[in-house]
Amino acid sequence: MDRKHCCVALSVQPSRGLMDEKFIILVQNALPGFQLTLHALHQCEDGHSWEAFAHYVTDVAGTVNVSEDPSLGGTYSGVEPMGLLWSLRPLPGSKPGLRLRKVNVQTPMEVMISVYQGHQTEGFADQAPLAGVVVERWYMAPGVRRIPVTEGGLIATLFLPSGPGPFPGLLDLWGGGEHLVEYRAALLASHGFVTLTLDYLTQLANKEMLDDNYFEVAYRVLEQHPQVLDSRIAMLGLSLGTSVTLKVAAYSQAIKLRAAVCVSGSHVQPAHGSLTEILAYYSKNAGKTCYNEENQAIWRNLLLPIPTDPAFKVDVGQMQCPLLLVVGEDDQNWPAYESAMDIKEMMERAGNSHLLTVLSYPNAGHLIEPPYTPHFHASTFEAPVSKGMFIALWGGETVPHARAQEDAWRKMLAFLRKSLYDTKNPGITSL
Repeated sequence: MDRKHCCVALSVQPSRGLMDEKFIILVQNALPGFQLTLHALHQCEDGHSWEAFAHYVTDVAGTVNVSEDPSLGGTYSGVEPMGLLWSLRPLPGSKPGLRLRKVNVQTPMEVMISVYQGHQTEGFADQAPLAGVVVERWYMAPGVRRIPVTEGGLIATLFLPSGPGPFPGLLDLWGGGEHLVEYRAALLASHGFVTLTLDYLTQLANKEMLDDNYFEVAYRVLEQHPQVLDSRIAMLGLSLGTSVTLKVAAYSQAIKLRAAVCVSGSHVQPAHGSLTEILAYYSKNAGKTCYNEENQAIWRNLLLPIPTDPAFKVDVGQMQCPLLLVVGEDDQNWPAYESAMDIKEMMERAGNSHLLTVLSYPNAGHLIEPPYTPHFHASTFEAPVSKGMFIALWGGETVPHARAQEDAWRKMLAFLRKSLYDTKNPGITSL
């Protein structure tokens, strides 16, 4: 196409929105049957760049609507409205083991979306695009407030939704390689939940900070906050955070949860052990670690076979609040699917299986995150005890994993709203 005689137009609506909000990409004013490439480029806060691209052909009106028209190739194919986000990957030549994560949630994730002539696969930096748009993706909605919390020795951040409230509360726990991670909590607050994200591993050397009291202090921060409905608090755990969440939900007399969500975790652990004892139990089984041909660590065998001895499993039969389990059936890091099936059997025997919901996703891996987060089949991981660095295999295939993230997030929000919001009570803020 002669660019002098054609002004291709590119629009993305909304160009500024939440991370879990879909956008519509529209290319107009091209010639009919014109081959073009849509390209997404993002530079994350650690300086590494990520890209995705897709090949399209315009219709008789010279238009491409990414929400309706299929990609013919690239980092994804088919009709995928958000493919330019969830198929992002490091630029060729980047170091292995990268994982894209937002650190400063008070700034947006900026993505440059451009349209190029022809079906391109490389060398985008050396070509002039026909058009380009910068898209902002936010984890914090307008009006959400971020408050660091150090009360009682906590390392935490509180996110308050916009408005006076009162709102339900949510305690957000990440996994064994994490410290203070804020982006999921910020997005949950954007959906109407006062969310406290908690770092529970930095104090690992101080065993007193890893007993149940640490989590009780975090719970009280939520419970006593004037904008929180103190009887409507849930806990969300991913991976190792699931171990804490299940233990609290089953046994704690001080923490009274209205609901619990466990993503990619297990109930296998010393039933009444502290977090330090739980980690020691996992470390004792480290000899079961396997490695694939790329020397990526597979940890799922550490807890297999699922023990029959009740001393090494949380007694989920004692749970009295609704429980949502989210698992990927190709999780190579933790036996989440096998654990979910055993939890289901235990709760059926105990007569409380009516409290259980299981979302199980074929060909999804371990890191089930908010929608449109890129899929990471493997990435660099720091072990919580030894502090050793290695590449962990998380598992999953890109397309089914992306589907799982979108579906699980939608159903998790619905589960939390049903469990925590009482529409019959006029004193509770309605979404």
